[in-house]
Amino acid sequence: MFITKKHIDRRTVLKAAGVSLGLPFLEAMVPASTALAQTAAMPKLRAAFFYIPHGAIMYNTSFGPAMDKWTSSGAGADFKLSPILASLEPYKKYVSSFGNLENAATAGSVHTFTPATWLSATRPDTGGPKAHMATTLDQVIAKYIGQETPLPSLELASETTVQVAAGGGGSYTTLSFRDADSPLPMEYNPRKVFLSLFGEGDTPQERASIGHQTNSLLDLVMDRTKKLQSELGNADRAVLDGYLDSVREIERRTQMASAHSLSGMKIPDAPVGEQDKFEDQVKLMFDLLALALQADLTRVATYIMVAEGTNRTYNHIGVSDSFHPVSHHANDIERINKLVKIQTWHVEKFTEFVKKMADTPDGQGSLLDHSILMYGSNMSNSDLHNNYPEPNIVVGGGAGKMKLGGQHLVPAERTPIANLHLTLLQKVGLERDKFGDSTGIIAGV
Repeated sequence: MFITKKHIDRRTVLKAAGVSLGLPFLEAMVPASTALAQTAAMPKLRAAFFYIPHGAIMYNTSFGPAMDKWTSSGAGADFKLSPILASLEPYKKYVSSFGNLENAATAGSVHTFTPATWLSATRPDTGGPKAHMATTLDQVIAKYIGQETPLPSLELASETTVQVAAGGGGSYTTLSFRDADSPLPMEYNPRKVFLSLFGEGDTPQERASIGHQTNSLLDLVMDRTKKLQSELGNADRAVLDGYLDSVREIERRTQMASAHSLSGMKIPDAPVGEQDKFEDQVKLMFDLLALALQADLTRVATYIMVAEGTNRTYNHIGVSDSFHPVSHHANDIERINKLVKIQTWHVEKFTEFVKKMADTPDGQGSLLDHSILMYGSNMSNSDLHNNYPEPNIVVGGGAGKMKLGGQHLVPAERTPIANLHLTLLQKVGLERDKFGDSTGIIAGV
């Protein structure tokens, strides 16, 4: 509970010479003797999901447990991170890893719908004329916590998901479905991501000018379209109403974005586009996501760190082989070691993001304290394209909802991954008793 001597209105602005400056949250904005849950200091939960293709090197190669580089062990003081996850050591108390998870929905898919089923745990209808699956976990959460932000959710990738081995970029190479029939594209152009977050323009001055012009244009469009309504027939009026709905959504996002004070944040100039070096591309996408979460422009995100079926090479870490071909390791120890290097590097990049979240204050805590971050894959042994056990971890404090201390949880054999999804939904505050093919929740999370 906060005890303060006076109460400043949360909407207070500093005014001088016609200029208004919004204030960040201050403890003085909390009325005396007011419980935290009733104030603007109540932590806003964030949720983000980070996907890697081609599984992980676990105990199910021909080398058995001796070559398991993914699976952690123990709990609390005895919790020991695996070699691939070792970079998360400074944040170990926030990590829960899981054994015995299975996703039956992806069985036999090879690569074509492995990404989409990771957060749906529902087998898609691949025989129909259009995409049809189920609302994914991130979008269920976005409908619950993402409606107060300019962007209900953000879908990112480090490269195009149009990969030959994954069916040439079909509907199921995304992570996100808004509803059963609406796959959401993953954006891999950092410039487009930046502009969607902060508005058109390369510099703050350009964005402010364009934003003013856009607001004026919206007002003009609204005035003109309203005059037309009384002059149109039913069919044209329906078309016009649909158009007006789109304009209203743009206006809503514009107004919400303008209400966010970014004066305390260092916003870089807009990037020119996709980065030449893959390591720079991955970092830039993580940086943009961190900015978006910090500015509360979105609270839900998905990020494909590298595409399913990719032929991406990793020369920057000494692996000149393409990721997808080397993932068919045929139990060759040299190829397995290369995969371990690739998988370790991706976790290291994720850890840099985790560090940024931990270092970013957010009310009485950090962004990491108030986030649930799921990292993992929807495949197990990439050489076999199988789906058991799947490598997945959850990181973050979840605004006080997640158990801290670090732990490796081993539920019953072939526990549906949907049990983890259902558990996270309940942590977010959504009381549901079913998600996908779930059979219950995972205790101890």
